Amino acid sequence: MSRRYFGTDGVRGRVGRAPMTPDFALKLGWAAGRVLANGSGARVIIGKDTRRSGYMFESALEAGFAAAGVEVDLLGPLPTPGVAYLTRALRARAGVVISASHNPHHDNGVKFFGADGAKLSDEIEARIEALLEEPLQCVEPAQLGRARRLEDAPGRYIEFCKGTYGERNLNGLKIVVDAAHGAAYRVAPAVFEELGAQVIAIGDRPNGLNINADCGSTHMAAVREAVLQTGADLGVALDGDADRCLLVDRLGNEIDGDQILFIIARARLAEQALRGPVVGTLMSNLGLEHALRDLGVSFARAKVGDRYVMELLASSGGMLGGEASGHTICLDKTTTGDGLVSALQVLTAMRRAGAGLHELSAGMRRYPQLLINVPVQGEAAAVLKAPAVQEAERLASASLGARGRVLLRASGTEPLIRVMVESDDEALTRTEAQRLAAAVQAALD
Repeated sequence: MSRRYFGTDGVRGRVGRAPMTPDFALKLGWAAGRVLANGSGARVIIGKDTRRSGYMFESALEAGFAAAGVEVDLLGPLPTPGVAYLTRALRARAGVVISASHNPHHDNGVKFFGADGAKLSDEIEARIEALLEEPLQCVEPAQLGRARRLEDAPGRYIEFCKGTYGERNLNGLKIVVDAAHGAAYRVAPAVFEELGAQVIAIGDRPNGLNINADCGSTHMAAVREAVLQTGADLGVALDGDADRCLLVDRLGNEIDGDQILFIIARARLAEQALRGPVVGTLMSNLGLEHALRDLGVSFARAKVGDRYVMELLASSGGMLGGEASGHTICLDKTTTGDGLVSALQVLTAMRRAGAGLHELSAGMRRYPQLLINVPVQGEAAAVLKAPAVQEAERLASASLGARGRVLLRASGTEPLIRVMVESDDEALTRTEAQRLAAAVQAALD
């Protein structure tokens, strides 16, 4: 069946508008409880980021699970990958995250992990959606689920993250940590401090409305400025739910997810610990593909979205994948993208190579790449199929030839058409991207 509510990363939307309403969240909790945790005494865990609307959706989901007879542990603010880890560690039937990741505070979402700490398959999401069309039937009063607060969840996750660092400590390093006023505002500084680093924390004062606002991995100016002002060795920028991480080197240069993936892959290769292809996406920079090729490492592209990276890793036997946006998946360390874990893998590579982040990232040349987001109302697929848009795409591809590539796609999380062009020439990249974006806009008008 076609999916009506689930996108590439759970259910997401504007708070107060369908589907992100409290009545829908209650029904979603009930349906998910029936599918993921059916049976007396089954338990799920719920974490969230720092959005004000998180309280409302937490209560609604809790009620829905209770109606399905499911016990609930409430974790409070915790990174998405922390919920994935604790789902496994606590042997819960499922983990639930209330977050819209890198989106502004007025959006929110709900995503799920299975008992193995991995995101749900399309089949299971379809089963949940099917139940959403059925009347909510409450279990008998004696079988209703209950909820409790799990107070030590942050501490458990901090210890897990520290355990993925490959060296003894981070003594002597000064690190800026931007938590985007999000879910990692407490745990992220603690991880690096407890490993011995001197930490300058920014984006660590959430008020429910400032998540991702001019900070974090979607607004790198804040962490870059802090690194240059304090003379830090590097900066770590997370997004609102801390499953993404981008870095800044000591000179203020931004290190994106493709470069992070390259650094970790090269380190794993040197340790003879790399297996399978490295997996990127259709948006991954050509420079990553070429740099890995020069190392003798195979590279494969998945559809955009970390769930598709995970699927290709599973089918190809790979262990390392990610996206330029900062989702990096190290399956030898955890089951999902984790901003803190990926930063610690880069820090491990720095320590073992005796080099700084600037030097390690120099091994990969990023091709000029321009991404233009065109807002769209209604069905994006129809716009992409418009003859004028397809002809503009054909002409752009012909102009670039073997020097670059073009990608047009509908966003899986926002009402946007993404226009991406990259080549070995910055002026050519800019010209073709702007021309193609104008064609898309004309089709919309």
